Amino acid sequence: MHSILQQKLWTYIVQNNPYLMFHLQADHDVTSYLENKVNCMMPTILQLLKEGKPGYIIEEICMDSLTHDLTPSKFNYIRTLLEKEFESYSLRIKETGLFVTEIASLVDVCSPIFNGFHFSEENVSDHLLHCATVRAIRGYFKSK
Repeated sequence: MHSILQQKLWTYIVQNNPYLMFHLQADHDVTSYLENKVNCMMPTILQLLKEGKPGYIIEEICMDSLTHDLTPSKFNYIRTLLEKEFESYSLRIKETGLFVTEIASLVDVCSPIFNGFHFSEENVSDHLLHCATVRAIRGYFKSK
């Protein structure tokens, strides 16, 4: 169960939070990050096993908990903004193969905005968040 959850968590990170993936890889911290996160779930796993819950239910409950602090995906938010608000630039960087890397950089650039708005499922549609993020992305492009 432990290794299955680590694999599923890593897959989730790669697909939804590549900027975190890049940071973990750069710091050579992937294994310890995954182990620490899954180890925190062990009391829950043991309790659910004791209750006779099937493995797939335990995995689902654990993955919800393991990914809770990774949602909503800042990466997906930025990607959507790029594709809608900066379509020509988005297409250009897709052609270069740097799309994921560029979005990861933009997540870092927009991090103060996400923190200031307490980015969450509740405010992901906030118009002011949208405007502030678009403005930061424009500033990023101008600085390049």
